[in-house]
Amino acid sequence: MTHRDTLDARLARSLAAAAAMRRSTIAERAAWLEAGADALDAHADELVALAGEESHLPAGRLTGELARTTNQLRLFAVVIREGSWLELTIDHDDATTVPPTPDLRRMLVPLGPVAVFAASNFPFAFSVAGGDTASALAAGNPVVVKVHPGHPRLSDRVATVLRDALVAAGAPEGVLETAAGREEGTALVQHPAITAVGFTGSIPGGRALFDLAVSRPDPIPFYGELGSLNPVVITPAAIAARGSSLAEGLVGSFTLGAGQFCTKPGVVLVPAGSGFAEKVASGAEAVAAQPMLMPRIAEGFETIAAQLAAVEGVRTLSPSLPSAVEQGGATPLVLAAPARSVLAAPDALLEECFGPAVLLVEYADEAELHAVLRALPGGLTATLHAEESDDAATTIALLEAVAGRVLFAGWPTGVAVSWAQHHGGPWPATTSLFTSVGATALRRWLRPVAYQQAPESRLPLELREANPLGLPRRVDGVPRPA
Repeated sequence: MTHRDTLDARLARSLAAAAAMRRSTIAERAAWLEAGADALDAHADELVALAGEESHLPAGRLTGELARTTNQLRLFAVVIREGSWLELTIDHDDATTVPPTPDLRRMLVPLGPVAVFAASNFPFAFSVAGGDTASALAAGNPVVVKVHPGHPRLSDRVATVLRDALVAAGAPEGVLETAAGREEGTALVQHPAITAVGFTGSIPGGRALFDLAVSRPDPIPFYGELGSLNPVVITPAAIAARGSSLAEGLVGSFTLGAGQFCTKPGVVLVPAGSGFAEKVASGAEAVAAQPMLMPRIAEGFETIAAQLAAVEGVRTLSPSLPSAVEQGGATPLVLAAPARSVLAAPDALLEECFGPAVLLVEYADEAELHAVLRALPGGLTATLHAEESDDAATTIALLEAVAGRVLFAGWPTGVAVSWAQHHGGPWPATTSLFTSVGATALRRWLRPVAYQQAPESRLPLELREANPLGLPRRVDGVPRPA
């Protein structure tokens, strides 16, 4: 990817755009988002073909991912028109309180230019036009995307299509800029124009950028999505009732997209002696090798897989360890270990293996199950497969403690874009308490401002007494619908 000018020049445009966007209306920004979605849809054939060439992902998967991406842009148009995201709150003068309350009016306002680091595994949905970009634009912030080296030509084309559509719909020049390469990425996080960073990627890379963001002379928020084991618990009753279908479902989930999903189930806790691990291994043997996104990712998969298999107590149930680099594709890997081995070496075994690998942890009783759950690092998801007859209260509480989304059926791969979605979790899943998917993702790119005793003429339209924009607000503690 080439650039016409320096990073400083691009960020100067972003700063100018931030001032213009701060004055834009909700209706205007919603129209920009819809125009961007329409433009990307109009170029779908071209973009899907480019994405396939660079990512090796199948056309059907990419077509669906592009549709998810444009639907997400449209969802944020709906979200900001609804208005509750502004958290509009008015307290009128009240001399009877202790201390007396002056006239106070509070709302959320945009931060300013936002840096977004694109991911490798979703070249549309977590890249140039993905959720971080969509939510930041919706909140009223210009975006500078650090493109991923795994799909540079696609990133360049998506940026051009989206930028042209946004500007044609009335957005300011500088609404969307790009950066490329490690050096520009580092400089982007440290640049004084940048007010926040969104990141999706590895734990080492994310931690390095997080440290840069918080060690600036003016520290800024870093919203990183890093790594996740996405544990699954299966009870004896669930295996007795539907063991074969659960094994089939697990195979489909951990091998989906060559296991290159941030929500791939990586650790599955099953009863010892159930034979479930062997069922999973048998089903996985029928899954063909799949190309991985980049040679670097394939090499990382091989390395971590070999390290896990070498830990004392681990059984390799697949015919061989993967050789994704030499074969041009990754074959599934099924490992099994008793819970006591995991508890003896949690740092060695409770590590994300990005690719089609799964570790079946066999627990002897509920005490062992709960001990392993307490040893787990934070994750994006946690899943429970149980029967109504199971007393699962403690298990559920432990799953809630380590994950941002708890599933009670199905498998965690696949993240709906909706009002109630939460895609985040305790470290190392993320570096924050917020979500990167769903309506409240835009909360990351906003900050509160309260206006005290402001004359009506000086107030933003959203906070004026007559509510000229017809937005939902809380007035003197009472919710008032639009």
